[in-house]
Amino acid sequence: MNTTSALHTSALHSLPLLARGKVRDNYAVGNDRILMVASDRISAFDVIMGEPIPGKGQLLTQMALWWFEQLKGIVPNHLTGDAPESVVAPDEVAQVTGRSMLVKRLKPIPVEAVVRGYLAGSGWKEYQENRAVCGVPLPEGLKNASKLPHSIYTPAAKAEVGEHDENITFERTVEMIGPELAARIRDVSIQLYERAAAIALKKGIIIADTKFEFGLDDAGQLVLMDEVLTPDSSRYWPADSYQEGINPPSFDKQFLRDWLEQARVNGKPWAKSPPAPVLPKDVVDGTAAKYREAMVRLTTV
Repeated sequence: MNTTSALHTSALHSLPLLARGKVRDNYAVGNDRILMVASDRISAFDVIMGEPIPGKGQLLTQMALWWFEQLKGIVPNHLTGDAPESVVAPDEVAQVTGRSMLVKRLKPIPVEAVVRGYLAGSGWKEYQENRAVCGVPLPEGLKNASKLPHSIYTPAAKAEVGEHDENITFERTVEMIGPELAARIRDVSIQLYERAAAIALKKGIIIADTKFEFGLDDAGQLVLMDEVLTPDSSRYWPADSYQEGINPPSFDKQFLRDWLEQARVNGKPWAKSPPAPVLPKDVVDGTAAKYREAMVRLTTV
């Protein structure tokens, strides 16, 4: 993984740009495929930081590809198996190598499929208020970072870039996409999470929660898409230092979030809206190290 130079924004001239997300730049390859280029951008609190995290795009892509392989058999995924380098101009190969996926073009489903095995983040806040998360009732007596009695599905409605995703109930997803598809996404998401959590635990990592994204192909088949089980879409905790009742240290962008919580802009606490504070080198390096450690732990035999 090349960590010496960072790619904040890709600039391919040989393909039409479809969209830039918080991390990925998507390009059209004909009518049926998309080239997804994972930049080194990082977002927190739905705000894209000005400074990239060197090597992050390659790392996210390699981790997602590793997880797609581990999860085969549960649900089809969006990979075509074709090399990303095969669809760009020779002078663009360096921008896509190691950080891109050439995927099927799907009809995206506007639901973030969130599965939680532990109580953390917005789930912990919601539980303290009403002993439930996204309409799923939970027993009394749980603490911050408590392991839940069983995995729960707590969907969110996808927001536009720069807006916050909104936690919703399962019943709301039924209204949005119909009962059959809503139930299929819920059941598949829990299956994916539970297989991944068991694999990660053997490597000393707790996956506290994660989110999946799905689309439909031309035949109406459900397909797992986007990234999967990366530190950008999941809460990774080291199992050896996990302790109920406290926020465990994590391998995801919590390191960055913690710094931003105390960051000041013009002498005032940052308002969690653009522009983002300038990230100091130690925060950039520390965030990159967290991502690398998660990858190494997971994929080392």
